[in-house]
Amino acid sequence: MKGDPILDDDDDSVARKDKAVTTTEEWPELLCCTTTKPPPILLDELIAEILLRIPARSLVRLRNSVCSSFRTLISSSQFAKDHLRRSMAVDPALTHPRIAYYSYRLSYPAIGVFSIRSVFENRPHEPTKVVAYEGRRHLRMIGSCNGLLCLHDEERAMLWNPCTGFTSQPLEIGGIFFVCGFGYDHVNDKYKLFLNFLVEEKKSGGPVTRIFTFGPKCTWRTIQDFPHRLCDPGKKAILSNLVGLFVSGTGTLNWLLCSSRTSFVAVLSLDLVKETYSQISLPSRDSDDALRVFPQLATLRGCLAVCYETKKTHWTLWIMMEYGVPESWTKLAIIPHHPLLLNPPLNCALEPMYMLKNNVLLVISPNGKFVLCNLNDGSIDFPNIDSSDDGMTKLPPLSRGAGGRDFHIYHESLVSPSHFGLPTCSSQMRLFKPGLFIW
Repeated sequence: MKGDPILDDDDDSVARKDKAVTTTEEWPELLCCTTTKPPPILLDELIAEILLRIPARSLVRLRNSVCSSFRTLISSSQFAKDHLRRSMAVDPALTHPRIAYYSYRLSYPAIGVFSIRSVFENRPHEPTKVVAYEGRRHLRMIGSCNGLLCLHDEERAMLWNPCTGFTSQPLEIGGIFFVCGFGYDHVNDKYKLFLNFLVEEKKSGGPVTRIFTFGPKCTWRTIQDFPHRLCDPGKKAILSNLVGLFVSGTGTLNWLLCSSRTSFVAVLSLDLVKETYSQISLPSRDSDDALRVFPQLATLRGCLAVCYETKKTHWTLWIMMEYGVPESWTKLAIIPHHPLLLNPPLNCALEPMYMLKNNVLLVISPNGKFVLCNLNDGSIDFPNIDSSDDGMTKLPPLSRGAGGRDFHIYHESLVSPSHFGLPTCSSQMRLFKPGLFIW
């Protein structure tokens, strides 16, 4: 893969059927006008405003076929920030949100990617195709932020922008860890990697918590111990998610704390700017709720969200309108139980993934299937996702279930590791060719 973006069936540049076609009847007049009048000269500011309204994937294609001044503008760090900021502010769907996944159950060196818009728009007989990429090793995902995916193997971590194709040179991290997270410190304009190492040289023999900062010289510092241990039977609550959930605009990583013995639920938050922890209370659960059905933490429309099972009859979806303010928790939806979503039953609630403006919600159901829930009329639909070419041959296809995989949502952007001083290349990840792996 040499800097090319992901191509799939929702590409805006592909002509659709029944689309109006311009005839040549008016060409003589048009040609006459263009040959007798000089072309208009656009101000640089106006050109930049026009380019800011073009999707990232289209700009990637244009980058190598436009004049040097345009190419310099499109490749600049400031333009990438402005483009991402405008795209997310106007409508995040314009950034072509996608889902990337890997297999945590088996060591496949492949990552699958598919379009969220395609999942919402395609009819059942038009499956959403998964595009697969491969690395040199089995790569796992720590998180996503501003179009970048943070990948790691046993000893190294690197950043990858699937839209532009660029990856950073690997960062040596070492050690064994389970609790982790990746996010953006918007105050200091830094991308940071959080790792809670289980085995280290600490005199007490306990875990060591470090934050790595990506830059020309990648640095790390040890911070306050992570305020929760995985293997501690005396704890009243356990971590529901080991990978911290990044909430854009807040500079925070978030983990869900919940108890199987009490109704206690809370969010453990790490501020990447101050590098300090805090705890945020969640909407209280009813005393009749099944305590062993764990809630699910998510981000929807740029806000922190949580989904509970309520009274064994439905799921309740809450969204925090103002981050860090418990009083701002707002009930977004009540989704009734459906037999097709509960067989076989598992001890977790619906996992929200993405929500459109028309109140259609993409979730992973307790039985592991992708489901589209229409919150307007209560209907559900099962999207057809074709993962036959993702190389993960020993896992069930995504059309049957999402088991054995970990999923991360990212929005396409022009952000590059080179923008914050990291050496980059375009050879770390390449398109996967079916039949290449032998197991």
